[in-house]
Amino acid sequence: MEYNTDRSRLIIPEYGRNVQKMISYCLSLEDRDARNETAKAIIEVMGNLNPHLRDVPDFKHKLWDQLFIMSDFKIDVDSPYPIPSEEFFSKPPEMLEYPKKSRKYRFYGLNLRLMIDQAISREEGEEKEALILVLANHMKKSFLNWNKDVVDDKTIFNHLFELSEERIDLRGKGIVLAPSINLIQKRKTSNTDSNTKSNYSHNRGQSSISSSNNYSNNKNRNRK
Repeated sequence: MEYNTDRSRLIIPEYGRNVQKMISYCLSLEDRDARNETAKAIIEVMGNLNPHLRDVPDFKHKLWDQLFIMSDFKIDVDSPYPIPSEEFFSKPPEMLEYPKKSRKYRFYGLNLRLMIDQAISREEGEEKEALILVLANHMKKSFLNWNKDVVDDKTIFNHLFELSEERIDLRGKGIVLAPSINLIQKRKTSNTDSNTKSNYSHNRGQSSISSSNNYSNNKNRNRK
């Protein structure tokens, strides 16, 4: 009995040991033409093992790269694609730069920064003032969704001043935002509507049961 621990290491286990043996056989061939024909046959076998990837762009290119990888970059055949080097695949990937997002005031959402930049980029005028007012009311609504208590307009103005890096300042200008009851009224209305629909469905069901019972009683009376 032969154990896997005694066998050679599988470089890409997904293709199995038979494909690895075929590549080893190809390496043992001295005739270059025979190696090329054998390599093409191995590529076809590898492709048949992954039929769902046939429509993927550069699928053949990927198979040829994997052929060289499984041969430990020792196979000498004519590839239709640039022959990869061991250094290219052994090189560690470049570090990804994660976006730097502020962890403060998360309840306003990630898009708030883009909205603030849009408001800052506008030219001075009534349109910009209206946009900033809408932005402040949106912040107040987001705050109320996170915290059910009433929020003071001064708190919203301070947050906006901080998040805009002191470029939008509504403090001390006598601006009054929309009342909290108006900002959360829509949410309460939707809950009331759902309750009304539920009551309607319940009453309708009770009416259907009553009608069915009346029909059964009348039917029994006629039989008597």
